[in-house]
Amino acid sequence: MALRIAVQMDPLEHVNINGDSTFALMLEAQRRGHELFVYPVDSLCLGEGGAEKTLHHGRVSARARPVSVQRVQGGHATFGAEQRLDLGETDVVLMRQDPPFDMGYITATHMLEHVHGVGPGKTLVVNDPQAVRNAPEKLLVTHYPDLMPPTLVTWDTEALAEFRARYGDVILKPLYGNGGAGIFRIREGDENFASLLELHFSRSREPLMIQRYEPMVRKGDKRIILVDGEPIGAINRVPATGEARSNMHVGGRAEAVALTARDQEICARIGSYLRENGLIFVGIDVIGDWLTEINVTSPTGLQELDRFNDMNSAGLIWDAIEKRLG
Repeated sequence: MALRIAVQMDPLEHVNINGDSTFALMLEAQRRGHELFVYPVDSLCLGEGGAEKTLHHGRVSARARPVSVQRVQGGHATFGAEQRLDLGETDVVLMRQDPPFDMGYITATHMLEHVHGVGPGKTLVVNDPQAVRNAPEKLLVTHYPDLMPPTLVTWDTEALAEFRARYGDVILKPLYGNGGAGIFRIREGDENFASLLELHFSRSREPLMIQRYEPMVRKGDKRIILVDGEPIGAINRVPATGEARSNMHVGGRAEAVALTARDQEICARIGSYLRENGLIFVGIDVIGDWLTEINVTSPTGLQELDRFNDMNSAGLIWDAIEKRLG
């Protein structure tokens, strides 16, 4: 049966069609005969809307455009006329806008909770908005301390300095960024540590995460894709020369990689939590033997995974979504 699918995302016109995971999901949905709409998160309305005020109190709508997609550079999307779409009358909402995970992002999850349900006749939001809100990506991993490298999250500059003194070579991370933005490697003897702390806390009320630097990152930061709690494959992201970060946004190089026994162990430990909380599409980051992040907001890596493994990862995600819809 054809589904009505609304995709909450950053402008579709600007995506990289050969790398964007949301575009891959849309292509696969269209191949299955599903109807697609796209809308920006800042067009969400909770309550009455439109000139005729036809929407009921408590309903969620958005200014959406019907769209068809194709893998043609410069002509990858054809839009219909914009309309006010009642999201409660769709089958699936894909929450795919990029972080930062700020109050705007959190508010959108609260709004989408009004339409989210499970089972026939319900709108399924992917990933579950309440679970996304309760699982900030760098904090969720702290529930599995034996799987992660030594880590501290705090506002306390003395505690941060003590951690650095203990481990020497460390990584500083903002908690709610994305794409590697604001991540610093501070080597032993680097005199910029205190200045970086001062700069961060003068601009932000958020704590910092500090982790022991893992030299294995030079061989790659593994992105493992899990669908409904089960791993379907991985890519290795190798940092560029002179760069401590492996994110593709900052020049990381993707390469094929197999799952190790340790990777399987990590996935088995977190899989039931993801499945039980409606986190259908998740990407985790593993450096060496250590889990560093659990990405639930807008994970990436599908197209790279497909190229290296000759698979249809978006198809596996839609299989899981359709199964949940009953």
